[in-house]
Amino acid sequence: MILLSEFAIVFLLGAIVGSFLNVAILRLPEPGQSVIFPASHCPKCKTPLKWYDNIPIFSFLFLKGSCRVCSQSISWQYPLVEACMGLLSVALIFKFPWLLFAIYFIFTASLLVIIVVDSRHQIIPDVISIPGIVIGFLFSLINPYLHWSDSGLGILFGGGSFYLLALVYYLLTKRMGMGGGDIKLLAMIGAFLGWQSLPFVIFSSSLLGTIVGIGAMIQQKKGGKTVIPYGPFLAISALLYLFFDIQIQLFLHKLIFPS
Repeated sequence: MILLSEFAIVFLLGAIVGSFLNVAILRLPEPGQSVIFPASHCPKCKTPLKWYDNIPIFSFLFLKGSCRVCSQSISWQYPLVEACMGLLSVALIFKFPWLLFAIYFIFTASLLVIIVVDSRHQIIPDVISIPGIVIGFLFSLINPYLHWSDSGLGILFGGGSFYLLALVYYLLTKRMGMGGGDIKLLAMIGAFLGWQSLPFVIFSSSLLGTIVGIGAMIQQKKGGKTVIPYGPFLAISALLYLFFDIQIQLFLHKLIFPS
């Protein structure tokens, strides 16, 4: 049984990791940027942050969302990412034993970075997705809930299905409808969650993408030329399956076999 104090510790751990994820989100889209050096600093005046100005969530609130030195506003992205990673960590420890918590903690952190980076820059860093495919498969060798063959098929079907879809779309329209980053991301999702997750992830991400895409078309008034990143919808759908896989499978079973 998980105690309240353990939830608090896990939330704090997630928030601390979320602080590092903010650094990755800021620096990964920039070629040649290290996520380790230099140390955390104000994105506006570049002043290195003191340790007490770098406490997840609390420092942002204490400083009222502005830099102590230059008084320039700091994006709400920072505390939101920290809080999201903290809450996701609590959800993970509530659902999984410690071994699986460690495995899916890495997976969840990767998806959170991808959601923000792809939303802002329309890219999915290979430095996350490609190692993620390998790590997800290696973890399946010690994951009691996922056989290595299911992970391997998840990689094959995840990457392969989207590659074929992108190829057919390009042959028909002579336009790139899906980036290589999405293909590698779905392969990573298949590696961590198995091939069984792919039907739900593909369907729900397409549904979410369609809803948001229609809204973007109306707002941007660009019609069929409207471009929105697809990676965040894949990542959100993967998170939904991670936490609600049993409920999803039961629902799909009743849908297919109503009697």
